[in-house]
This record gives sequence, C-alpha cells and structure tokens, in this order.
Amino acid sequence: MMRPLIYATRRLPDEAVTMLLASGELSSWDSAEQPVPREQLLASIGSVEGLLSLITDRIDSEVLAAAPRLRVIANMAVGYDNIDVAACTARGVLVTNTPNVLTETTADLAWALILAAARRIVEGQKLIESGGWGPWHPMQLVGVDVFGATLGVVGAGRIGTAVLRRGVGFGMRLSYHNRRPNLELEAKTGAAYRDLDTLLAESDIIVVTVPLNAETRSMFGAREFALMKPRAVFVNVARGAVVREDALVEALRSGQIWAAGLDVFEREPIGPDHPFLSLPNVVTVPHIGSASIATRTRMATLAAENLVAALHGQPVPNPINPEAWV
Repeated sequence: MMRPLIYATRRLPDEAVTMLLASGELSSWDSAEQPVPREQLLASIGSVEGLLSLITDRIDSEVLAAAPRLRVIANMAVGYDNIDVAACTARGVLVTNTPNVLTETTADLAWALILAAARRIVEGQKLIESGGWGPWHPMQLVGVDVFGATLGVVGAGRIGTAVLRRGVGFGMRLSYHNRRPNLELEAKTGAAYRDLDTLLAESDIIVVTVPLNAETRSMFGAREFALMKPRAVFVNVARGAVVREDALVEALRSGQIWAAGLDVFEREPIGPDHPFLSLPNVVTVPHIGSASIATRTRMATLAAENLVAALHGQPVPNPINPEAWV
C-alpha cells in the first residue's frame, strides 16, 4: 500500500519530522527562516494528500486547485485566518490548528510587553547605549504603575483568561470584554464583564487577545483610542489587522495614550522605516508570542498529530471544519 505524500512548508523540529516520516513520504521547503515561495508551493503539491502549513502561507482556492489529492491541512498555529476554510470545506479538505499549547507562553509575552511599555524599559536601554545616562534626577524615565492598576482584556478565550490570571498577582482590578460573558473566566479570575466602551474608558492597561475575523478587523481605530485614558498602555498579542495602525500612531504621537506594546502588525514583517519605530513610547517585537522552545516544538508535533490522524482515518485532535468530512 502506498504511503501518503506529505508536504511541509517550512523546516520543522526533529520531533515533528520523525512523526511525519513514520506515517508518510515527507518533503518540505528546506528553510526554517524563510517562507516557501508561492510558485514553489504550487509546484510541489500536485500529488500531496497532507499539507502542514504556517501562518505565513496563504492557503486559498489556487492552492486547492494545485493539489487535487489534498485531504488535510494542518496549520501550525492557533489562528487560521491564512486559510480559506470555506473553500476547503467545499472541497472536502479538513483544516486543523494547534490550540491550547501556546496559551501560557503568549500570556507571558503579553505581560512582558505590559511591563516594558509601562516602565519604559526599551527607552532606558537606549539611553544607556547612547551614552545619555547622566546623574539621577526625580523624573528620569518615570513610567506608570502596573501593580494595583485596572487591567482590561478584550477577548475572553484561553489567552485572555491567562493574561487576567496573572493580573491577580499584581493586585489589579480586572475586567474583560467578549461577545458574551464568560462565567468560567469570572470564576477563575474575579474579572468583571464590561461593554467595550466602558472597558476602554476605565482601564489603565488594555490587552487585545481576540481572533481576527470580519467582526474584529479594524476593531481599534481613532474612536476607540479617544476613549482611553491619557496614561493607558495598549498591548496587542492577537493579530495586527484588529488595529488601525495609522490611528494608533496618531494616538501615541499626540499623547492621547501613554504607550503601546506590539507583537503583531497589519503587514508582517515590518521594516526599519515603520512609523512605530520612530516613537519612543512603543515597544515592538517580531510576532514572538509563542516563541519558547517547548511551545514551538509542541505546536509542530501537534500539527503533525492532526495531520497523521486525518490521513489514517483516526480521530483528529483539533479539527476546524469537521463538516468537511461528513
């Protein structure tokens, strides 16, 4: 019996490669750093039955047409806005993701951004590097307090809940906004539900953890930033497209809000000429929310588990569109 053909769009950790090789014939784009070129992807998947993709890969009707034997796409990410799920469902192609495994790691990164932006950590390092650190004075690099502040989280899923749990240790007043109240979150954290406008007006620190969809795209614009406190810290570890970047730049430049910590951007990667990098009150990192050794390895192995299970007719751990196989 022929083994199924599998294609991975990036070089993967050894643990995931071992799993895939045990279950099928594996080929891949031989780079861990650079995405597979579109032309190369289309040329490589003609006989492929299983595709392991990353968020940098746009999987649309063109890809599906180039892979007539494709049965499953295993996305190595929680989000799957890079995939046309409706088109996959229509073609009978199962889509899977890797939830749960990156929750705590991403929440840690959100808190790193909170503290760095609130306490001006990057500005402090640059001051030293430039030789500008002079005698101590009372208002040198003063920031805003985190302990005892009001934390508002927009998006009450697993990552949002984990961010709020950490706020308990900082003695914070906790609130959240979601499409509907999350009673389990309230029981775990004591957070109070708020409508979005109230949360933005009340919070000292605002963290965004919503998925990207039609409802959340451009969710934060000039109106929303105008509702925030002048000393508000805005942190986004969700997707860049939930924010109107031009409006955020203006809010930061004008002093309408205090600072921002950003892991994600409308278009990635950003270059050194991006307006955010000219603002001293912005902390930017290159989409590293899940970037711990253990978490990235587990994401890869879970994607492999999803793909292998689907190819061999076994229960799939994390299906997005199970109706595709009904």
